[in-house]
Amino acid sequence: MFRLKKQQNWLISLLQLYALNLAFMLLNPRIFLKGALVLSQVILKARIVSFSEIQNHVIRLKKHKKTIAFTNGCFDILHPGHIQILEQARKMADYLIVGVNTDASVKRLKGLGRPIQVLTSRMALLASLRAVDCVVSFSQDTPQELIEKILPDVLVKGGDYTIEQIVGAEIVKQNGGRVEIIPTLQGFSTTNIAEQLRN
Repeated sequence: MFRLKKQQNWLISLLQLYALNLAFMLLNPRIFLKGALVLSQVILKARIVSFSEIQNHVIRLKKHKKTIAFTNGCFDILHPGHIQILEQARKMADYLIVGVNTDASVKRLKGLGRPIQVLTSRMALLASLRAVDCVVSFSQDTPQELIEKILPDVLVKGGDYTIEQIVGAEIVKQNGGRVEIIPTLQGFSTTNIAEQLRN
């Protein structure tokens, strides 16, 4: 009887708290929305990790027996092809880390006029996606050094590649990981979208 009463009191307290939150939201929508925005910004910041911090971040994950998937790209204009790769990559492990080329790296790889969006914008967009757990930038032209720091359980690449063509594949396999290639979604390309915007 005492346990039942205790459970009832707990439920009443929970309902009261819910009612107070609902009342606060209705009476002070601006403050409530501002608080929600601040919370979302905190979550986004927590998902963005620096190149120098990523190794320690991975060590903590592996201590908790989390499997890690990794993929990378410029992600200059996020499109459905990117989303498909990220969603599928996330299903392959407990935790998905996405490597993003810095602005200087994108310019070297893609040429003048790129990137269209600065690094901070590209990283914030990726960090806001449900499939993405962590975003880290790298300034090199390839993610080789970043992959060596992370040593993911699954290295994921979208496109028409062979495993031999994928940067980091060899070291991932040497450390017991595997490499997965996801076919790109036809009809979606950042380069094509950028050209259409210019025209």
